[in-house]
Amino acid sequence: MAMREITLEEAKKIAKQKNLKPGKVKGAEGIQFTKGTNPRIEVISWEEFEKILKKKKLAIYESNGWMKIMAKK
Repeated sequence: MAMREITLEEAKKIAKQKNLKPGKVKGAEGIQFTKGTNPRIEVISWEEFEKILKKKKLAIYESNGWMKIMAKK
């Protein structure tokens, strides 16, 4: 199945179901979803996550409940 762009609200729902939180790679500008157990990933607020998405022109894509952050098409 093809990846489709989803809204931040949809991503929040999927993240909640999978016990994921928004995260930022420490010392870098990269963002990803995390369970909060990786010491290299800092859990951040959804507001900060959204600001980074917009600043870096990224979007969240989904396929069968699997999410990926990529450059906006």
